[in-house]
Amino acid sequence: MKLLAIETATEACSAALSIDGEIQECFQVEPRRHSELILAMMEQLLADAGLTLNALDALAFGRGPGSFTGVRIATGVVQGAAFGADLPVVPVSTLAALAQRGFREYGADRLLPAFDARMHELYWGCYREDGTGLVSPEQEDRLARPQDLDPPEGAGWLGLGSGWGAYGDVLKGRLGGALRSYESGLLCSAWDVALLGVAGFAEGKGVPAEQALPLYLRDKVAWRR
Repeated sequence: MKLLAIETATEACSAALSIDGEIQECFQVEPRRHSELILAMMEQLLADAGLTLNALDALAFGRGPGSFTGVRIATGVVQGAAFGADLPVVPVSTLAALAQRGFREYGADRLLPAFDARMHELYWGCYREDGTGLVSPEQEDRLARPQDLDPPEGAGWLGLGSGWGAYGDVLKGRLGGALRSYESGLLCSAWDVALLGVAGFAEGKGVPAEQALPLYLRDKVAWRR
């Protein structure tokens, strides 16, 4: 199984190539250079592996939620690559990818990824490791005000992402004893998009290029006073 994954929805820009479970990744924190970097990362990974796009089985991408511009870049790039090489695409939630990285790096099996969505809101997810080494959602990803969130069942939850940096005090007050701790600086990685993409492909979640669509959650993705 050969799958190339990309992720540009947060401050980090990354691409990862999974070949039969072995993953190589390019990862840079460059908030304003995603469109410049992502194609070069993809090309570098393929060149290092001696592969072309046509030799792959599928592509995967972080579909959002996250930065509107970043999600749009990933969507456009993956659609173009998929059309050109006639490959299926596995859309992956960026909140799921962040939760997967939290499990991979911290071993936490109860994860609350959150991105700062501006306008006093955040993108919020609730995930558990499902016993296979992969995370699965306890509820749908959502857009919410931090003061409106209810604590999940049980204790030992780990918060992840920029939403915790922006609203950590409010969220700690809402979650109380359910919260173990939080890591506000953790960013999404294409490594985890690749992990979830390979699993999603095996489950038949690959779609044609034209159906590889972003997930914004906020209806008004552009707001002007």
